[in-house]
Amino acid sequence: MKFYIKTFGCQMNVNESRKVAALLARKGHDHVDTPEEADLILINTCSVREKPEKKVLSLVGRLAPMGKMIGVMGCVAQQYGSELLEKNDEIKFVLGTQKLHRIGDILDDVMRDHKNLVDVNFVDAKESLEIFREPLIQTTCSAFVTIMQGCDNFCSYCIVPFVRGRERSRPSAEIISEIEGLAAKGVLEISLLGQNVNRYGLDRPHDLTFHDLLNKINAIKGLRRVRFITSQPASLGDDTMNLFGRLETLCESIHLPFQSGSDRILKLMGRGYTRGEYLEKIIKLRKRVPEIALSADVIVGFPGETEQDFNETLSLIREVRFDTLFSFIYTPRPFTRASDYPGQLDKDIKTERLQRLQAVQRAITLEKNRQQAGKIKSVLVEGKSKYPEGYLMGRTRDNRIVNFEPRGDVMAREVAVRIVEGFQNSLLGVMEEEPCI
Repeated sequence: MKFYIKTFGCQMNVNESRKVAALLARKGHDHVDTPEEADLILINTCSVREKPEKKVLSLVGRLAPMGKMIGVMGCVAQQYGSELLEKNDEIKFVLGTQKLHRIGDILDDVMRDHKNLVDVNFVDAKESLEIFREPLIQTTCSAFVTIMQGCDNFCSYCIVPFVRGRERSRPSAEIISEIEGLAAKGVLEISLLGQNVNRYGLDRPHDLTFHDLLNKINAIKGLRRVRFITSQPASLGDDTMNLFGRLETLCESIHLPFQSGSDRILKLMGRGYTRGEYLEKIIKLRKRVPEIALSADVIVGFPGETEQDFNETLSLIREVRFDTLFSFIYTPRPFTRASDYPGQLDKDIKTERLQRLQAVQRAITLEKNRQQAGKIKSVLVEGKSKYPEGYLMGRTRDNRIVNFEPRGDVMAREVAVRIVEGFQNSLLGVMEEEPCI
């Protein structure tokens, strides 16, 4: 059977889609690049925000006339369960976030019994993490490695604990083994994934903590870069922050969502830290690595947010000067406390505030990218550049995209590039010397 996977959402979803593809390939099924070629269309979904959820439901409607077998996986599948089958006759099975490892068995059952199936039950930690043991067919220089699943924070706006379950950490030996295997295949960069990676291991008292895990990974032969996402500020301790600038594989960048610059709103969100505590962590990180690149998430228009609250968010952005900022309008999510909060803001107010915030951040990002001109950066080459034609693109250790003209075959290698110009979303550079490795 030929299958096609459409993925919505975060890098964790992308990684899980790759694992599902590997599981299906093991059973003799073939991955194809377009839904038209496929017998089976898998939709891996996200419900963290309202828009991706609507995209999924719309996509099912568009695919239905093609007459293909359709399976829905991931967060929207977990959220709606059997309701998806009731609303869409074309959907043959629904697979929840902790059952993706059963994709092969589910497909066999559907094809044998000609019955629609739903499996969205949460299970124990060992079984729910089985999928992450499946080795990838690795063809690139970088890879994602999931180290934990779920979240125990229950922020008032967030649906993740309800569709991903409670925190579950993979055994450290399993993680190390996977990364060693990837490094042996030529992978140079690993991104560790989890809803709150800093809490890794808290549910495994006799295993490694997160900073211990980073130390172990740093010693893996052949590995040159390590990143991790996502960190919750309340859980980011000195033990992890002190590794920046000390571990040679740990990249000089961190994603640290702050969500709001107002203490009043942070308390309503249930984030567990104050504005001042967040800023203290930024100071500590910059003390360790002055040029560390900072990215974050922020929510605009949370229930009850006043103009003063919003201005406090803007002032935090101007004070920190993030390199990159991912900004979103608040949308009520099922099961969450904030969906019932009073003071839900009008969409026009939220949209206007988002536009103002994004204008502030665009100016900061452009200025910081222009300041890169003249610097020589280590760039890990990922592929062909969209523009200019004939150029390659890669990422710096501080996670900036660089387009440059290559000298020889440098694909999937680390090269030194002198930055000549900075733009809004990327840098332009000139390759300075032969590949670093």
